[in-house]
Amino acid sequence: MSAEATPRRAGEGGVRVALPTVAYVGAVLPKRSETFVYREVLGLRARGHGVVAASLRPAAAAEFHDDAALRALAEEAVVAYGDGWAGRGLSEALRRPGRAARAGWRLVTAGLVSRDLGLRGWTKLPAQWWGGLALASSLRGRNVGHLHAHMAHAPATVAMVAADALGVAFSFTGHAADLFRDRALLRAKLRRAAFVACISEWHRGWYRQVEPALPDARLPVIRCGVNLDEFSPGDGAGRPAAGGVVVLAVGRLVAKKGFDVLLRAWAAWLSRHGYLRSAGVDQSDHPEQTYPEHPYDGSTAQASGPMCVIMGDGPEGDTLRRLANDLDLGEHVSFTGAANQEQVRVAMRDCDVFALPCRPASDGDRDGIPVVMMEAMACGKPVVGGDLAAIRELLTDNSGARRVEPGNEVMLEQALEELLGDADARAEAGRRGRMRVAEEFSDGVNLDRLEKELESVTHGSEPRGRSDHG
Repeated sequence: MSAEATPRRAGEGGVRVALPTVAYVGAVLPKRSETFVYREVLGLRARGHGVVAASLRPAAAAEFHDDAALRALAEEAVVAYGDGWAGRGLSEALRRPGRAARAGWRLVTAGLVSRDLGLRGWTKLPAQWWGGLALASSLRGRNVGHLHAHMAHAPATVAMVAADALGVAFSFTGHAADLFRDRALLRAKLRRAAFVACISEWHRGWYRQVEPALPDARLPVIRCGVNLDEFSPGDGAGRPAAGGVVVLAVGRLVAKKGFDVLLRAWAAWLSRHGYLRSAGVDQSDHPEQTYPEHPYDGSTAQASGPMCVIMGDGPEGDTLRRLANDLDLGEHVSFTGAANQEQVRVAMRDCDVFALPCRPASDGDRDGIPVVMMEAMACGKPVVGGDLAAIRELLTDNSGARRVEPGNEVMLEQALEELLGDADARAEAGRRGRMRVAEEFSDGVNLDRLEKELESVTHGSEPRGRSDHG
């Protein structure tokens, strides 16, 4: 099945309705770990729509240095807080003082309505107001008819101000920490947005807990999509003949991903099969081993024994390496550091099982539906994931995936044992997983949905979502 669904047609003669230029706003655009943002930008452009990339901060070279498409996107992006942003904000305020003042007043009322800022959040509002004015100034003359933000906190705030200044509508997609840990002005944004793209049915229900009056039309389900042509089952040629089984995990090294649970479950599995002398026992009296990062080049599974490959970087990196040392995992674990899309694709095609035992973090942060799970399933790999409400929509009972109770390393080890010990079970799980992604989580299906919403708000007869009063 192609990664692109049949382009949606509208109007007489089956001609696609052209959309006004859309400005896509992200905290950092492009950002390597936020594939779902730049894929939408590139996907809409491939369908013939005008999209301006806008970033609150400039992207660092590490986000794009080895990817030509991302480099081009970073070089063209309009940066809200880029050089001269204060002057651009002043220019916008002086040229259109009425709109600038109204945008500022609406930002204050949004804080009063939402009641979720706290003192620190209130102190950020002046800079976000000015940043929104600066962004509006940079977007003038580009025929922007709509702004869409990914992440419901700062990007959506700046986009909302810029939309007010430009006199157009805005929308946003919320994900995880931006909704749970770092929420800001959410109730007002839900009321004002022309639509809110829900990455899951669970998110739709959760938004209604914040603002119960929202109708379905304002809360369309638009998943983060996967390109089924780019992420497809490999031929296995990358795996060395003498290599052992490979368990792969990909993601930011943060608590909510559950990498520590994976390491403990992996140690238990290794012990069950005689690879470790004692799993789960503190080995701190042994000489400390080091776990340097080895960027994935297709040869990480070179050891003759089983391997757990963890791809990604983040604040928990040192803690996880210490845990691997305490568990005496030795050559049976590899930390690769950050990886680009090609490295992720190679690793997914080479692995036997993909595992990401997500769980709620102590600070309230939790995952939505991790795109890497969809990518692994698209590659025909069996997936083991944390049993969270949103993730359950991907890892359904008929998807071939295994769900484990968050934080339960015993259940995770049992799931690994079931899959790693049965090649037929892995193949069947992989086949069913790819079918699940194709029917609901492909780029094509969800770009169709996004096009429909953008067309509705830019060509519809009734403006949606402009009042704070509900």
